[in-house]
Amino acid sequence: MGLLLHIHPETPSEKNIRKAVEIIEKGGVAIYPTDSVYGMGCSIFNKDGIEKLALYKGTKPSLAEFSFLFSDIDQLVDYIKPMTKDIFKILKRNLPGPFTFILPASNKLPKSLENRRKTIGIRIPDNNIVREIVRGLGHPLVNTSIHAIDDVVEYQTDPSLIWDRFKDKVDLVIDGGFGNNEPSTVVDLSGEEPEIIRQGIGELII
Repeated sequence: MGLLLHIHPETPSEKNIRKAVEIIEKGGVAIYPTDSVYGMGCSIFNKDGIEKLALYKGTKPSLAEFSFLFSDIDQLVDYIKPMTKDIFKILKRNLPGPFTFILPASNKLPKSLENRRKTIGIRIPDNNIVREIVRGLGHPLVNTSIHAIDDVVEYQTDPSLIWDRFKDKVDLVIDGGFGNNEPSTVVDLSGEEPEIIRQGIGELII
């Protein structure tokens, strides 16, 4: 059975953040809150964990459309190709926030994660818990959203129900309060002009 940690979203306990980092560093798969829906993820260097995430999505790691969670813009620079000033300004205006920005990927992504379009979906959530975990790791989390199993809502928002469902499937579930039932806004910045692929909770500032 996995571990359940209750962490306050505004003032996360350093002790519990360290515990979460330790579990993920040792190859654990974790469920955590973001500023949109709850996510499931693992270290970008955890091949077995990435395969588990792909299995959850019903696909292969090389085909899965994962997003990657970073603590700040400085941390993501190694994983994307050099950005223009205009793109940097868009990121600065909207992050941290409920956005997934699609950018050209650098060659630092593990080979199993390189998709056919050679792009990366980056997230810097406005959520202290997950950002502190990523900061403690020192590298990004591979992330996918937690979907509900009924037809009433699309995403699972209640951490107690998430725990009941996943306690035997993942190594850690973080209860950071109720999540949103609306996903991040997906914006493609890999072309000549920004393109909103999915309108979610975030309102883009250009």
